[in-house]
Amino acid sequence: MTATPEQPLPRPLQRSPRKSIPFRLRFNPLSLFLSWGNFSFLLHPPNASAHTEPHGSGDTLAEGRAVEEEGWAQQARGFLESTAEMLRVLGRGLWDIAAQSLAGAEDSELARRLRGPAAAAGKRLSFMNEYLPEDRDPVRCWVVVAAVAFVTLIVLGIGSVDDTPVELPKKLYIGPPSAKTIQLPDGRHLAYKEQGVTADRARFSLIAPHSFLSSRLAGIPGIKPSLLEEFGARLVTYDLPGFGESDPHPGRDLNSSAHDMLHLAGALGIVDKFWVVGYSAGSIHAWSALRHIPDRVAGAAMFAPMANPYDSKMTKEEKHKTWERWSTKRKLMHILARRFPALLPLFYHRSFLSGKQGQPESWLSLSLGKKDKTLLEGPMFNAFWEKDVAESVRQGDARPFVEEAVLQVSDWGFSLSDIQMQKREDLSFFELIKSLFSQAEREWVGFLGPIHIWQGMDDRVVPPSVTEYVRRVVPGATVHKLLDEGHFSYFSFCDECHRQIFSTLFGIPQGPINPVPEPIEVASELTEETTVPDKAKEEEQDISGLA
Repeated sequence: MTATPEQPLPRPLQRSPRKSIPFRLRFNPLSLFLSWGNFSFLLHPPNASAHTEPHGSGDTLAEGRAVEEEGWAQQARGFLESTAEMLRVLGRGLWDIAAQSLAGAEDSELARRLRGPAAAAGKRLSFMNEYLPEDRDPVRCWVVVAAVAFVTLIVLGIGSVDDTPVELPKKLYIGPPSAKTIQLPDGRHLAYKEQGVTADRARFSLIAPHSFLSSRLAGIPGIKPSLLEEFGARLVTYDLPGFGESDPHPGRDLNSSAHDMLHLAGALGIVDKFWVVGYSAGSIHAWSALRHIPDRVAGAAMFAPMANPYDSKMTKEEKHKTWERWSTKRKLMHILARRFPALLPLFYHRSFLSGKQGQPESWLSLSLGKKDKTLLEGPMFNAFWEKDVAESVRQGDARPFVEEAVLQVSDWGFSLSDIQMQKREDLSFFELIKSLFSQAEREWVGFLGPIHIWQGMDDRVVPPSVTEYVRRVVPGATVHKLLDEGHFSYFSFCDECHRQIFSTLFGIPQGPINPVPEPIEVASELTEETTVPDKAKEEEQDISGLA
């Protein structure tokens, strides 16, 4: 066969270099149309035979396949180059549009105002330009860096999306009404709960008003009935007005709260003096009892007791130590309760009045220590919390909670220093000077019974500075400082702690009072008298039988 000269391979599509067309004021769609025309030309190329000379008779089938494969590779390369060129032209066009749109913007009022701060910020950040290449414009470089960082954050955010399903908050379950109630002199009904021994066997009676977002179900959380039986104690808890199953009292104050407690004690047959238990915000009602009905109170057991943070008797240092331990949201709640209480329902309906379950630290805006966090994460506390909160919000009304929040930060009608006051007497000048140096000879009036205060030193809800203030203005109070304890850890679900509390208050356990069983003794005497004649009759019958 005669060798034919090799046919030249089809040359790739040659495109004349295109100059970027600068855009003026508006984007020119003609350049984009031309670029898209080239792009569609690559997608639908003409027949390859039109670009090649006819094959000679000496071409083999393998050579034809090689020519065909090489032509498609070149077309793909041309497609990529055309796409890159099109994007480059489009980018330059957009850059020119932005540059021309901002032309003259430096003379605007906004630019004149921002020129000074921008220059100052640029001067402070100019040291970062040292990390850029010397031949690069810093403005464009930092724009590219910002764009790349933005895209990177988006990619990382998409990649870090957790596909695990998020558990929706459960709804609060509010059971049917089940509380015992008494009727107060003004016609309202007060719901209560009793624990421990019965009234006729009680050696000690305790009444415990509950704290904010709580109910009669709280009492002393986790206390065992066996401990109450061992000390002969009767624990009575009740719902504050508008909470749980108690009727609301719109005009209530701390004076009316103390008399509600007094009427409850009378209705339940508590003849002797009773102890008051004040925990957290519930302590304001216990303080009220010590102030308004001191003759009916035997003693007080306070746990992280609250004081009015706006009390005029509190020094600036004590106020500063108290406020600095609170979270920002908790401070806001106190400020709203004092200045704008009408705004509080907006927050309450978004949290504990929403009908869903939630955590106490978020609903009450609390900062918690290590022991408190451990306790609140346990299933026992969570079960108690859900049941107690559900009972507290049973009526679904925000007004009782607003009233309670306002009571905490408004004028109580008395100061804590009024609970125990030095007796005023008409002393001579020399006796007055002598009394200043003889503390033991001072006489006090007001509540003179025992006041025990337990304060956790890691409490961030009611800080230790509050107890320091209470100890200063109530000199008869005994403070028990608890190292490493928080707001909940000592008072809730701690059997050893509860035993220590009762031992401190009541001493050695003596059990309940056992009334004398008089009817049983009378019955035994009657049985003895009835059995004697029966025995005599039997003896007589035996003798007569022998005879």
